[in-house]
Formats: sequence, structure tokens, C-alpha cells
Amino acid sequence: MLTRTLKSCGFGLLLSALALPALAQELPKKKQILKKMTLANDYFMKKWPDTGKEIVTNKTRPSHIWTRGVYYEGLLALHGIDKQKRYYDYAVDWGEKHHWGLHRGIETRNADNQCAGQTYLALYEIDPKPERIRDIKASIDLMVKSPKVDDWWWIDALQMAMPIYAKLGAMTQDTAYYEKMYRLYNYSKTQHGGNGLYNPQDRLWWRDKDFVPPYKEPNGEDCYWSRGNGWVVAAMVRVLEIMPKGAPHREEYERMFLDMIAALPPLQRQDGFWNVSLHDPNHYGGKEMTGTALFTYGMAWGVNNGLLDAKQYRPIIVKAWNVMANESVQKNGFLGYVQGTGKEPKDGQPVTITSMPDFEDYGLGCFLLAGTEVYKMHDAPTAKSTAKN
Repeated sequence: MLTRTLKSCGFGLLLSALALPALAQELPKKKQILKKMTLANDYFMKKWPDTGKEIVTNKTRPSHIWTRGVYYEGLLALHGIDKQKRYYDYAVDWGEKHHWGLHRGIETRNADNQCAGQTYLALYEIDPKPERIRDIKASIDLMVKSPKVDDWWWIDALQMAMPIYAKLGAMTQDTAYYEKMYRLYNYSKTQHGGNGLYNPQDRLWWRDKDFVPPYKEPNGEDCYWSRGNGWVVAAMVRVLEIMPKGAPHREEYERMFLDMIAALPPLQRQDGFWNVSLHDPNHYGGKEMTGTALFTYGMAWGVNNGLLDAKQYRPIIVKAWNVMANESVQKNGFLGYVQGTGKEPKDGQPVTITSMPDFEDYGLGCFLLAGTEVYKMHDAPTAKSTAKN
């Protein structure tokens, strides 16, 4: 439904999308990309020297909740291209401070509580100490043995938990993890909210049952929350990166990734960001970094892995990265234009260059995921002829 998508974005955005190739910007040098990521990450590490310190916002929470888990996903991605020991040590210290445990314990079925397991599993692969994956494996094993499949009632859950099932399946070569992941995913896609949270016509997801039709945005369009759809894109990327070719249902995740990515270019703002409301640019419209970072992450990964046409997507990716690097990242490393936690466009508003989100960690994680894939574009086969090192 590309025509409908373009129409819903307004004529100005249509012109912007069509003009992207003509306005293409240069991919920054590797050292410039890395410098921005290092600056933003150093700001956070200096602010949070104690990895076990509780997070205090409207209430006190332990520091191994999902927001921090997403940060460490980004940190380990950064470590993958810049193997500074302090990054690894910071992540290990976080796991040790929490005894490699999960918020609410191994019996939790909530994907947010399991998110930390992505980092535990990654650190186990670097140094296979059994305590690192003891609790996360036990928690997912309980999920696999249970017939219940309706746990992922909000789309953020896909990113929080799917990569864990994929990793355990790849590590153990037990397809039960793949099959359970698919059943949970497919229930979210086709059953939650009545007929599922995914709209194949618009190739985007409603955040949860509260936003399926007849719910409408002020302009009459469906409500597709930017960061929510970004979480699904990230989930597909991380699952595809982990699962071997031929693994059960891998083709479904690749189709979902390609369909969602194809829906995004016409929705990009002229400045390079995406709005918080993807089909209503006037409903809390404005610059927002987290959804933009997750879309950039997905597109750059797709180009780097040969799933997306570099000529088509490179200008979109570079434009998005440059606006985040040049406008979101402040001189001290603070990230501006980060929407706070929530579930829809109105949450965490106003989103400005100086507004402080309730949690600073997940936004940085999204930024680091995007930056590492943009960095890798220099070495991708499709990028070598034009990229500047």
C-alpha cells in the first residue's frame, strides 16, 4: 500500500522521499562514526560507574531491567568493532552485580525481564562460564515446556526476547527454541488484538490491542508508533543474524524484515529523522532519535548483508545517521531528541534536544546498534567502491 503510505505522509514528505538520491550525503569516515559513538558511550559510563546501582525515576528499579539490557546490547555491538577491554569489563561487572539473574526471577514470562539474557548469552560466548547463562536458559526452558503462547501482547517484546530463543537454538542445536519462538511471534502477529498486531497492507505493527482499528490518529490514519516498529525491525535483524540458514521459520522473519523496511523510506522526514507517529506527522511530530536509530540499524544491516539494495538505501541511511550524529549527540555526549518510555506518540513529550528522558540507557543502546552497522558499511562488498575510509 505504498500509495496510501505516501498520501498519508503529506506532499512535503513525498517530495522529500523522492528527492533523497539527489540530496545524498556522504558516509562519514570510520573514525568519525566511532568518535560519535565513543563520546555518547563515555558520557553514560561516567554517569553510571556502578553497574549495579538502582535506577530511580518515578520509582526505584534494579539496573538489569530491559532499558539497561538494550544499552548493553549496543555496548557489545560497539565492542565488536572497537574491542576496548573496559567495555567488556563493564558488561561483565553488570552481570556479576546481578548474579547473572533476571528481574522477577527465572519464572518470569515477561519478555522485558528476560532482555538481560541477550547480554548474558553474548558474554558466555566470549567466556563460557556456566553461571552466565544458568538463569536465562532456565527461564526460557520453562517457556518452551509451557503450552502458553500469548505472552508477547506488546510488540516491544519481540526485540526483548526473540534473540534469546534464536541464540539458545543456535547454541544447543535444539529446534524446540525456534519452534516456541515462532509460536509466540505468530500469536502476536495474527491473534493479539483480535486479528493480530501486524497490518500486512501497511507493513507495520500496532503497538498493542489498544491501537488496532477502530483506533485512529487525529488525521484518521492508523497509529504506528515509531519506536515500537523499530523494536520489531531490530528483532528481525538480531534473529536473522543469529539463526543459521535453513533454520525453522527463518524465511518468515526475512520476509517480515524486508516488508517492514520497504514501508519506511517514504515516511522519513526531510531532515532525516522519523516522526514518533509514522502515519500522522502532525501528532507530536518532530525529531526523535530512538525510532530513527532502530530503522537505521535495520537498513544498514540489510545493506551490509546483501538483503537490501545499497544504491536505494544508502542515501536514506546516511541521512539518518548524519542527523543523529550531528544533532542528537551533544558536545558532552548527551543524546537529545530521545522519547521517554511509553507506548504511543504522546508519551514522554515534549521530545527536544535538551529534554531528559526518564531512562537514558536504551536510547544509547539503539544509537550504538545503528552506529556499528553504519560503521560496517565501509567494509560491505556493496559499499567498498564508494565509501571513504
